[in-house]
Amino acid sequence: MWKFLLPITAFLGLAVLFAFGLNPNRDIHEIPSPLIGKPAPLFSLSDVRDPARIVSNAALKGQVYVLNVWGTWCGACREEQDALLAIARQGVVPIIGLDYMDQRDKAQQWLTQLGDPYTAVAFDADGRTAINWGVYGAPETFLVDGQGRVIYKFISAMTPDVWEREFLPRIASARRGGA
Repeated sequence: MWKFLLPITAFLGLAVLFAFGLNPNRDIHEIPSPLIGKPAPLFSLSDVRDPARIVSNAALKGQVYVLNVWGTWCGACREEQDALLAIARQGVVPIIGLDYMDQRDKAQQWLTQLGDPYTAVAFDADGRTAINWGVYGAPETFLVDGQGRVIYKFISAMTPDVWEREFLPRIASARRGGA
């Protein structure tokens, strides 16, 4: 009896796991972040463009800002570059870049060739800061309120539609004191 019950139970367990895990209606951009509503992890890293300059999100306390995680090795990061440049031109909030697991010279070349939408670009060569932020990969974009709390996380390439639909309303709410 047990020799039949165990394989059937295992099969049913896997079937349930696959049914929920491979759900085509699941939005991959909605991976929950344990940081939502919590203080943004602090960092203090050298700037990609000027290694003598320190980029620290502690300096942004009191401001709503966006943290965009990217790398020159990331194809989707290249896809989002034009959208980030357009968003930066709007001047709604500072966009801080976090260059993740990259090489400084390649990142500098990227910003020179493709344009630089960032107020500052922190250089996270070993990826420790990204890990503290709960980054799965690049690109990922976080929205932080004026109290320094993470209020939204978007996984994938930024688009004008995502900016308008997901970020702008949350920015307006954060500026009014909501989250």
